[in-house]
Amino acid sequence: MQYPGKQTFFRRALALGGISLVLLLAGCEKIELQRADGPALNWDQLRGQWVLVNYWAEWCKPCLEEIPELNALDTAPDIAVLGVNFDGVQGQALQQLGERMGIEFTLLAEDPAEKLGWDVPIALPATFIVGPEGDLVEARFGPQTEAELRSLIGG
Repeated sequence: MQYPGKQTFFRRALALGGISLVLLLAGCEKIELQRADGPALNWDQLRGQWVLVNYWAEWCKPCLEEIPELNALDTAPDIAVLGVNFDGVQGQALQQLGERMGIEFTLLAEDPAEKLGWDVPIALPATFIVGPEGDLVEARFGPQTEAELRSLIGG
């Protein structure tokens, strides 16, 4: 049985170490979510709290019904609500639409589904519930109430 020479061994070890480093750094990529009204939101800064990512549209009556419930949840210190316009409205038009609809929680300028590794919902309203560790806990469809969501997240 032949063993590789020292140079071959060190080359392989360096190659494996380099691959491991690249994979490790790829997992550390920061996810930035652009807010409709200002600076980007670093997804990692939301760790330690519950995050509700809510998809809504102006024409969706159940979406309108749940806005006050989501506004109330967003005032809790351990819950952040992020709104995503299903129709892709952006910029100043999105901000104005949010104001007209009474949305007080943070509106995102673009859909974060691809960055976060989940599918875009096909029904509205849709609320993705992300736990304090950053893991998707559940996706809910239909209008949600403050009580229903609090019972899920324990508060």
